Amino acid sequence: MPSRLESGKEYLVESRLAPLARSAGSADVDSYIRGLRTNVAHHDAVVDALTTNETSWFRDRAPFTALKGSVLPDLIAKGRRHVKVWSAACSTGQEAYSVAITVADDFPALTLSIVGTDLSDRVVERARAGQYTQLEVNRGLPAATLVKYFQRSGPTFEIAPRLRQQVTFRKHNLLDAPPVGGPYDVVFLRNVLIYFDVATKRDVLRRVRSVLAPGGTLFLGAAETTIGIDDAWERVEAAGGSVYRLKEAKAA
Repeated sequence: MPSRLESGKEYLVESRLAPLARSAGSADVDSYIRGLRTNVAHHDAVVDALTTNETSWFRDRAPFTALKGSVLPDLIAKGRRHVKVWSAACSTGQEAYSVAITVADDFPALTLSIVGTDLSDRVVERARAGQYTQLEVNRGLPAATLVKYFQRSGPTFEIAPRLRQQVTFRKHNLLDAPPVGGPYDVVFLRNVLIYFDVATKRDVLRRVRSVLAPGGTLFLGAAETTIGIDDAWERVEAAGGSVYRLKEAKAA
């Protein structure tokens, strides 16, 4: 995916690609990069190395407060009994599973299907496995939730099969056609747009629009907005923060 690399961040590319260059037997990072033009077998490894996969359970809390306090109750009030969610750029799956836990805890009558997507094969495979280290479960996961929804599996903790069965993980580039499974009632696209230029942000938001169900909700990161990028959206107050929804067409 095209993204913006700020001036002065060249060291980041150098440090992340240096191990790959050494492993490939290249003299230096520059020669390794030149070789990528013909050696497509290394492309996935480069994407993995350059992609930031920061995540945690119930990250930033506010989106999950809004999901629980406003978004899901609104859908239920409209008669929805099955909710479809797209967790875009899902990394190792904590966000998608956090949604599943929220529904299981507070809306047990709802049925749920979640599509989690990421550009990295490595993190998608980890998300599918649903296994997390002690360090990972310590990042935002309440102890009571760990006991309720996980079981010990050797050195890791494995999420309950009934939750894992609600989530399908796929490799996906946000600049490609949106993943099948929609239209989606809720889309999480958090802390991703900040890496793109305006034209790319607009393109990604347009693609999200194409698979958002009527009255659907978009969650962005705290530092992200649609304002000044895509006028089809409006910011709406929700419990614990704000969300984005498509503007309703005005009657002629």
